[in-house]
Amino acid sequence: MTIPSFDITDRIVLVTGSSRGIGRTIAEGLAEAGARIVLNGTNSERLESARAELAAVHGNDRIHAYAFDVTDDAASEASVATIEDEVGPIEVLFNNAGVQHREPLLDVSLDDWARVITTNLTSAFIVGRAVARRMTHRGSGKIVNICSIQSDLARPTIGPYTASKGGLRNLTRAMTAEWAGKGLQVNAIAPGYIHTEMTQALVDDENFNGWVLRRTPATRWGKPTDLVGPAVWLASDASAFVNGQVVFVDGGMSVVV
Repeated sequence: MTIPSFDITDRIVLVTGSSRGIGRTIAEGLAEAGARIVLNGTNSERLESARAELAAVHGNDRIHAYAFDVTDDAASEASVATIEDEVGPIEVLFNNAGVQHREPLLDVSLDDWARVITTNLTSAFIVGRAVARRMTHRGSGKIVNICSIQSDLARPTIGPYTASKGGLRNLTRAMTAEWAGKGLQVNAIAPGYIHTEMTQALVDDENFNGWVLRRTPATRWGKPTDLVGPAVWLASDASAFVNGQVVFVDGGMSVVV
């Protein structure tokens, strides 16, 4: 029996929203597994800093950075074309870019609603389509959308985020329905509560932190590195017959009441 390969050596991977946070950790983990990484963000200074730090470990020829707005269709299409010309064919895309907005639904402005939906959901369609146009032509490729435990569950004050991540779950299914037959595997990772600089205020909130620990069977917050193993698996040939799935990395929170 031949064991499916988890090797992603030299595989070209684009990770959106990867200058910091979860995207940065996923990119770093994939680089350590041998992939060639293309970082993305809109803050050019922060993006270059991230590129330089990773390149110091993995080499300038293995770590690249392209600043573009993933919510801009024309800019994304042009940037994907440039990446493929200058770095090589994108073999794996991680749609990670996202924002949060905490406010009761009755008070959310339409502008804030649209900003969250556009950044978290529409950008995955925009970049995913730009990359898939080339992947389907080649007959192979992988897309991994970063969803959330809020793809299936909801709690007060994050309605736009919940709607966007639920939409991203079903966009993953729609992409599968249309592109699996053309050689693509499209899946998603759904993190639970992950301790990052963006969630530090929640960790510091005694009541909220206690709720997370009681609600999570593993009785801890997740770490960004907890997402690296599933990311490597979905980026590798070992997941060649996995399509349209949402892999929850949440310490068991989504399976208990």
